[in-house]
Amino acid sequence: MSCHGWVLYLVDRKKVVIVGIPGVGKTSLVTRIVELLNGEKKTASVHSYGTVMMDEAEKNNISDRDNLRYLPVSEQKEIQKQAAKKISELADDVVFIDTHAFISTREGFYPGLPYHVIQILEPTHLIAISARPEEIYNRRMKDDTRNRDKISIEAIKKELAVQDAMLSSCSVLSGSPMKVILNNEGKIDEAAQNVIEAIGV
Repeated sequence: MSCHGWVLYLVDRKKVVIVGIPGVGKTSLVTRIVELLNGEKKTASVHSYGTVMMDEAEKNNISDRDNLRYLPVSEQKEIQKQAAKKISELADDVVFIDTHAFISTREGFYPGLPYHVIQILEPTHLIAISARPEEIYNRRMKDDTRNRDKISIEAIKKELAVQDAMLSSCSVLSGSPMKVILNNEGKIDEAAQNVIEAIGV
């Protein structure tokens, strides 16, 4: 393959950051998108940023997420960078980076994708999965696999607003387009097609 052809191949590859607060149906939606893309003979994969971070942390003898949180910030940043580097080297046609736009802490909202991570990942697209607050509320109430704090429609609206603000900042910093996709109840295929169109595959 010529150098020119190789450059084109790299340009065609997609690195898609996909975020969604609990209850938007992100996991089911991303699974469906990958099925559709694989059916079109595209190689597509999903990588949870948190899981890749834990894999990197284990190489440094850190065995669980709680221990990771108690590391000095400089060490946490280093593990974040290692995870971003690992993901950035993946060679699928479409790599979905499943992460959180923010992490809620006592100090406030911490960005899920700080600038040093964005610089390494170099995402081509930023997608926020959303849904009507009432639908998110109902999904969370039905989900007994997670330990949920008190849930309210108002709190969900705030989470959606913070998510959009955080992802907008990522768009400015990376120069990549951001799109909010609604995952309405019973319309997963429609949402999946909207994501596929947004990323231009």
